[in-house]
Amino acid sequence: MAGNEMLAPIAAAPIWGTPPLVPAETPAGIPASVDALIVGAGYTGLAAAYELAAAGRHVLVVDAGEAGSGCSGCNGGQVAYSFKPSQAELAARHGPEVAAGICRDGQQAVAHLRALAQDAGLDMDWRGNGAFVGAHTPRAWMAMVREAETQPWGFDQHPQLVPRARQREEIATDFYHGGCVFPDDASVNPARLQAALHSRARAAGAMVVGHCAATGIQRVPAGFEVRTARGTVSARQVLLATNGYSGALSRWHQRRVIPIGSYQIATEPLGQARVRELLPHARNVGDSRRVVVYYRPSPDGERIIFGGRAALSEGDPLVCVPRLRQMLLQILPQLHDARITHAWAGWVAYTFDTLPHLGCHEGIHYSMGYCGQGVPHAPYFGMRIAQQMLGLPAGRTALDGLPFPTRPYYHGRPWFLAASVLAYRLLDSVGL
Repeated sequence: MAGNEMLAPIAAAPIWGTPPLVPAETPAGIPASVDALIVGAGYTGLAAAYELAAAGRHVLVVDAGEAGSGCSGCNGGQVAYSFKPSQAELAARHGPEVAAGICRDGQQAVAHLRALAQDAGLDMDWRGNGAFVGAHTPRAWMAMVREAETQPWGFDQHPQLVPRARQREEIATDFYHGGCVFPDDASVNPARLQAALHSRARAAGAMVVGHCAATGIQRVPAGFEVRTARGTVSARQVLLATNGYSGALSRWHQRRVIPIGSYQIATEPLGQARVRELLPHARNVGDSRRVVVYYRPSPDGERIIFGGRAALSEGDPLVCVPRLRQMLLQILPQLHDARITHAWAGWVAYTFDTLPHLGCHEGIHYSMGYCGQGVPHAPYFGMRIAQQMLGLPAGRTALDGLPFPTRPYYHGRPWFLAASVLAYRLLDSVGL
């Protein structure tokens, strides 16, 4: 670590700034009754709010903090087709037809976000530079080659294999044993995406109120009564859009999502020329390890943003800076003299079957569990669950009706997480 780094202040905030980028609504009170109340003002809740409000519904979105102060404002901004299970695994679980439908939903999620940026004109700083995924062992490289050569027809991602001899055309490191370029991947400025979805929902007529935690939901003949920090609201429909921040408001949902911290750091400004030396095509980068790392140039091209699983249990992002920096230097030792200026964390939601889930349980609608791919999935499935709430056939997805599993003795606190991360690190270190 550079000699002055321990003395330099590190901002505990994302490099793109903290919400709100859209002026907050500060009403004297909130409506006594609405057609739809949405809990969570992140990507999911705002995408759903737009659909419902545009259809003429009276919509209120409430959030315990500022809109976007959860992972929607704290993620890395990577956009990729990604479901954790392969199509073969999904076919074994659910049959080939459902598996194909899930893969189509994954493709449509990326296409939907691309259309919002390029056709609808939402300002999210869309960068279609693709991604490079490095193989951390020779065995991982051979697996990449097999996967690239045997992709299911119609669901291929047009991967371009990059052997180790040509690796420095993509990234200035010898850490990897080759890799794969996915040219259709992209990146966004997550705070701008949050602001764009927020502005669009409000323009359609939705009310978005921060610092208004929902503290209880009770079923009544006309729908629901929702207790909030600003009073009780009657709602015909309720949507939980809380993802990695799902708590005791609904114990049933809390038992089905696993909050996992994703930690990130940003270097000081390095200059665009130096960043391009490290990442010549300004792509997103990830690798084949189970303990995931991900990194990319900052939206202005001046810094490197690096993220990953840095803690065995959830903690202060500033405490994780030394480990994240060590992980970064393992790949890009050229940055040994670069100071870290920002550190932050957001809580993603994993599920026990590593699939997102949307639907309705005891009358309460939900969409959550994006397993680290919330940037494309949350706006898309937020749209779809709203369409389901409207009774529209367009809202159907291949995930509809799938069991939303939990485990015995799990009640929302991932007590098994530290042991799992240690086991994954061991498997990664021995190349399995």
